[in-house]
Amino acid sequence: MPNNPPKRSRVAILGTVALILMSVLTVRVWFLQTVDAEGLQERVREVRTRTVKLTPERGRIFDIKGRIAATNERILTITLDRRIIQRDLARQQMWDRLYGVLGTTIQELENRFQSKRYDQLQPVPLKEDVSEDLVMFLRERAEDYPGIDVREDWRREYPYAPVASHVVGFLGAIKEGELEMYRNLGYDPDARVGQFGVEQTYESVLRGEPGFVKYEVDSRGRILRQLDRREPIPGNDVQLTIDLQMQQFAEQALQTQLRVRQRTEAPTVLKDGEPDPTYPPITYYKAPAGSVVLLNHATGEVKAMASYPNFDNRWFNAGITGEKFAQLFPNTKDPDGSILVNRAISGRYNLGSSFKPFVAYAALASGQLPGGADYTLRDEGTYKLESIPDERCQLNVKCVFKNANCGNGAPCKYGRVHIEDALAVSSDVFFYKIGEQIFTERGNTPVLEQEVRKFGFGSPTEIDLPYEFVGTVPNRELKKRLAEAGAISKDEGRGFYVGDNVQFSIGQGLLSATPLQVAVAYATLGNGGTVLKPKVVRAIWAPGTPLSNKSTIDLQKGVVVQDQSTPELVRVLPMESEIRDPIVKGLTRVINGPGVSFDFYHATTGEKLFQSYPKRVLPIAGKTGTAQGFGNLPWNDSSAFGAFSLTDAQPYSAFAYLEKSGFGSRAAAPVVKCLFTALAKRVKLPAIVPSDPLDLNMVTPAAEQMMENPLCLVGAGSSVRD
Repeated sequence: MPNNPPKRSRVAILGTVALILMSVLTVRVWFLQTVDAEGLQERVREVRTRTVKLTPERGRIFDIKGRIAATNERILTITLDRRIIQRDLARQQMWDRLYGVLGTTIQELENRFQSKRYDQLQPVPLKEDVSEDLVMFLRERAEDYPGIDVREDWRREYPYAPVASHVVGFLGAIKEGELEMYRNLGYDPDARVGQFGVEQTYESVLRGEPGFVKYEVDSRGRILRQLDRREPIPGNDVQLTIDLQMQQFAEQALQTQLRVRQRTEAPTVLKDGEPDPTYPPITYYKAPAGSVVLLNHATGEVKAMASYPNFDNRWFNAGITGEKFAQLFPNTKDPDGSILVNRAISGRYNLGSSFKPFVAYAALASGQLPGGADYTLRDEGTYKLESIPDERCQLNVKCVFKNANCGNGAPCKYGRVHIEDALAVSSDVFFYKIGEQIFTERGNTPVLEQEVRKFGFGSPTEIDLPYEFVGTVPNRELKKRLAEAGAISKDEGRGFYVGDNVQFSIGQGLLSATPLQVAVAYATLGNGGTVLKPKVVRAIWAPGTPLSNKSTIDLQKGVVVQDQSTPELVRVLPMESEIRDPIVKGLTRVINGPGVSFDFYHATTGEKLFQSYPKRVLPIAGKTGTAQGFGNLPWNDSSAFGAFSLTDAQPYSAFAYLEKSGFGSRAAAPVVKCLFTALAKRVKLPAIVPSDPLDLNMVTPAAEQMMENPLCLVGAGSSVRD
């Protein structure tokens, strides 16, 4: 008879396992029904609810007088609950019903559903800026379109576009590399954020705080009732230091002058006194781009900042195709054609003779000139380096440097000049000597570099705008770095030599600066030695300030939550009268004359141009500059001019730079002249009015901005390549 104990043992084991499983199940049921009953109920409720974020209204941006430069328009967006269309068949059926109603394509709807740009836990936005009629149509047919909802969004509007577009900026989709950062800050992946200008710098101020609304829904995603709602908190408003009327005038003056220069013949290249057959007999200036900055040198506030080429910031929320965007903003390596660049803070340029006032300061402040302002030098048109032996000069070492030509093919000769004369007529020879001896007589120490850095050259101004470039100040380290990068030869990068400092002393060589840096430097001369941090935002305002009319904030009825109008001091330069006075006198003579007489009368570089300027109403001092371009060809020369007022009643400084536009007195100086003429109220500023609707058929990034009356640009500029 077989032995049965093993069978009974297996039954016992199975019974034990079953008992354990039943015990675990009983405990779990007890736990869910008693201990975790509330949590279970909460999860059930969550499954039957839908939370929709409410986008806050973005803060407005307005100018110094309350004129609104950026505001918002409420729009409606059709959304769809993702749970309704998780299955491919359900989604296809929904797209078949919706694409015709929404005026889109099935593929576009599918792309939106699949896109990682949209929060996967939120309803997918199907169409923005829809009409009230479409909303009513869909709501009346909720049975046919389950899960469809409508949310309120905001679209950014720029009423005066393209005026101040480089300053105000625009909104754009979050960039791929920044998604994680913005997620951590509570942004949805499809949020639009500041991507340029004040919109970017003050993103956290303008954004506001999102709200939400929570609905109870049925199994098909249909809303049954509202459970909770928290209203979004609007963003704070931002007040600019910019005056939009002056900003518009600056942009018009800049663009008009560039157009004038494009129709102007450049000087013919001569060889042995005759036209060089290597080059075309007639060449026009390219004049592709430029910028101008006007700031208050008592406060550091920027009154106008123009950059060209300009763009209309309404393109960035116009819903245009990628092909249209590429047509308007082509991806180019040609810096002349770069559009989305604020040249006032991102352009790095040689300065030519517009840099000489700061070299003059370095010479006087360091005691380089024996007798200071009374020191004189006989300018015979050329300067031979005194520190280089003659035998080395005969071995391809450049030892002789010349003044600019006086129109007869020969360098200008100014006779005996002191520092005031040298600034007035822009004597290169005088500054060549400073460049050499401030270096060689001090053991090759970087005295010139140290002195001009005090004005801010080589350092960021820290203006409240993104993408500011620093510029470069020539020194040994810079040359080494450029050589390692392949920008200059390894032989050139081995050291910093006398010739480098000589070029440095006339604003050439490896010196580069942004127009804003130079404007700040001229402002420092204008205010007597105080370097101030420039700014484009004066104050942060609480949201909700009412309007005085449909396009202007009522500044009397708002609340300032952060006042930024107090000047921010960077440093104070020692600028005693024996240092500043000869510089200011020389720069005043640039505007008013007189020049110097030697072989004949040499006018100053600006006196002919400024003959019609109202000098008694608003006296100014300034300096022209011509930065030599590629190949030392005249049509590659860029034009620079800096100036500051001589009255505390209107403490303004300005700097203009027009690329490949010729002599400083012919291109840049007229633009600055117009700005100061307007400040003197001798030219009427055109009214600033809201823009016409954006023409989506345009093939240029912005409509032309030309002066109504360009007479302030007129005047005879110097014929010297100063």
